[in-house]
Amino acid sequence: MAPHQQVRFVTSADGTRIAVASIGSGAPLVRAAHWLSHVEHDLGSPVWRPWLEALSTHHNYIRYDQRGCGLSDADVLEYSLDAWVADLEAVVDGLGLQRFPLIGMSQGGAIAVAYAARHPQRVSQLVLIGAYARGVLRRDPSEAKRLEAATMVNLIRVGWGSDNDAFRQLFTSLFIPDGTPQQHQWWTELERLTSSAENAARMLETFYQVDVSDLARQLDLPTLVLHARGDARVPYEEGRRLAALIPGARFVTLDSRNHVLLAGEPAFDALLAELRGFLAPGAAAAVESLGLTPSERAVLELVAQGLDNHRIAQQLGKGEKTVRNQVSAIFAKLGVRTRAEAIVRAREAGGPR
Repeated sequence: MAPHQQVRFVTSADGTRIAVASIGSGAPLVRAAHWLSHVEHDLGSPVWRPWLEALSTHHNYIRYDQRGCGLSDADVLEYSLDAWVADLEAVVDGLGLQRFPLIGMSQGGAIAVAYAARHPQRVSQLVLIGAYARGVLRRDPSEAKRLEAATMVNLIRVGWGSDNDAFRQLFTSLFIPDGTPQQHQWWTELERLTSSAENAARMLETFYQVDVSDLARQLDLPTLVLHARGDARVPYEEGRRLAALIPGARFVTLDSRNHVLLAGEPAFDALLAELRGFLAPGAAAAVESLGLTPSERAVLELVAQGLDNHRIAQQLGKGEKTVRNQVSAIFAKLGVRTRAEAIVRAREAGGPR
């Protein structure tokens, strides 16, 4: 039996109608839109259904179809980061949400970062999964990479809507390389159902040029970044880079090759455990109660991982003296004298484990 959900529509700033679905009850948990979504089709999905069931257990889980996808308007004039953020703003305002945790997956991570930077009073916690700050051509504008990017876009224009699913299977193998035949078949069909070939091509071209690096540096809120080490769609190093840009962000490596984690693999269970701890009631307030700056929280995170001052300085790009001074300031704020005591004190407040 499929989970019960409510679907409604909100109107974005440029008049585009956005389909919004909510499942479960409790405090709101919002997911920024990403490519390839269909709020109705996802209900029976062997890929997305486990996500829906898990994230709606303790929350009113809210997600929406990106413009040009699923039940949202397909006839779209503008694809841009500003338009995508405006769509999220319309969802939040349309549902009357005041403050909530925000999840950004894949390119939805850039949308979530931009929204949190513009509306810091709205976002209590930020979760970024398989996300990046820089699109493909912002990471590497070389001729070889431009040719590869253009080839992918042209493959979409030629084969996305074809009855022969060989073209779409290429994208499926990048998103869920370790999926079952059933999961591959469903994902390949999702690609055809969720958007037209032209819309998909235009979206991908826009994703290539996104860069929210400067906005990520401005964030000051509890942030959890999770990335699969073998992610075939978004490089692991881009996840590490994104976490390093956000002051105080905690980074978790997941042991998987899948861009979208699948129920049954250990990485999926690990991700859910991390989310439960991070989103537990009062967790954000508890960490903030430590009184540490975002920079100090980043240092404490690495202290909790057992790194010495020299290695912390290397990882954060700071001078070793600066790190030593920050560790002393952390000890003073926490009322402790040793690294071990600092870790215990932070854990008691829901901080680094």
